[in-house]
Amino acid sequence: MHAIVELAEFIARHPENVLPRDTRDTISLLVLDLIGATAAGLNSPLAQTAREGGLAVFGEGSVDVWLTSQKSSIIGAAMANGAAASALDIDDGHRGAAGHAGAGVIPAALAVAQAVGASDARIADAIALGYEVALRVASARPVPTIITYASGRWVGYGVAAAASRLLGLNGAQTAHALAIAGAESPGMFASGTSKYQGSTVKEGIPAAIVAGLAAVYRARAGGTGPLDLLDDAQLYDRSMLTGDLGDAWALQQCYLKPYACCRYMHAAVDAILELRKPGRDIRSLRIETFPQALRLANERAPRFLEGGQYSFYFSCALAALRGREALQPVLPESLHDAQVLDLAARIELEVSEDFAGSFPAGTPARVIFDQGEGRQEMVVWHPLGDVANPMSREQVAQKFRNIARHTLPPSWQDEILAATDGLETAGFAPLFQALIQPEVQSSKGRTVECHI
Repeated sequence: MHAIVELAEFIARHPENVLPRDTRDTISLLVLDLIGATAAGLNSPLAQTAREGGLAVFGEGSVDVWLTSQKSSIIGAAMANGAAASALDIDDGHRGAAGHAGAGVIPAALAVAQAVGASDARIADAIALGYEVALRVASARPVPTIITYASGRWVGYGVAAAASRLLGLNGAQTAHALAIAGAESPGMFASGTSKYQGSTVKEGIPAAIVAGLAAVYRARAGGTGPLDLLDDAQLYDRSMLTGDLGDAWALQQCYLKPYACCRYMHAAVDAILELRKPGRDIRSLRIETFPQALRLANERAPRFLEGGQYSFYFSCALAALRGREALQPVLPESLHDAQVLDLAARIELEVSEDFAGSFPAGTPARVIFDQGEGRQEMVVWHPLGDVANPMSREQVAQKFRNIARHTLPPSWQDEILAATDGLETAGFAPLFQALIQPEVQSSKGRTVECHI
């Protein structure tokens, strides 16, 4: 049996409403975290251009573009929401996949669910299955074969899995949906082929959402794809693709990101925040890390937020001088902070043999910091938010408030927090309502148009 067919049968036949309680709790946490990331990235150039372009290309419709008064088609809204969620690099990720599933799977699943009036149980199942397929495909790739870690290469599989479940496709249709999505998702440029790693192309997640959703509707209409796409043993480890399906859920192994920068540098940021003494003169700052970290663009004076997200020098200087909140999220004016740029120009960044084999399972760092009282040293193996060093729900809620503070007033934050806290008892309807701008809610009498 083809690997895609086996995955498709699992998606189509998995019993409804049997997810374990801890899995459902994780879904609630991931949804909250992603809505926060969306609020933080909502007004970024990446998100703004995606919304404008999405409406122009995919048209208006009945599905909400989150936190705005706009509506678009299923694909247009999902693409716009995924773009905002991934814009500031503060969305969830997974060690084995070395990328981000949630910014593709959750916007796609909720867009389809809103359009078709899916039940709460089916929405939760779709999110779990979407993460499962996306993360298995990404994690099954042998590291030497990976030419880019851009999530757009594989997120489309998860989008197709979630949407197939919501639309009730059978196993054969789901298999072709996965195959079409895999064949037509963005190839992305190989690591090192462009210095513009921080452009608004970035992860390729919006394009993967478009490809994944289109694949499902094409498969439902009878379209077919290359079912052997995942069968090459040199490119995909079959045991990781399909072994022990249903025994555990991959989304429970996701990490959350407290800072709006590439996960590669979070261990260094954690150490800096622990060691920093505000107001002290920073004489030197040295960071030792794993080899793949030096493949980032690492601009010392990035011109755009995306460039800052992929720069050890900039993000670590910002953490050292301005503290945690300066990375929750990073504001455009930080790009012009003269003191930050001066320190970024002086930071030393080197590979340590101690961390040579860490990636992708780990992203450790050693920080050597002199703030006028001699050198201090700290090693962080598991940055905050890792499975081995998880964030509590209270910490995720505080992160949500911090990164949403420039976009959402406190009352709106409270409504979204209450809706995500209540997913287990009240379902998704309050969340759909909370994601509409308050003035739109009032004009509608606070009634959701779709029936969830």
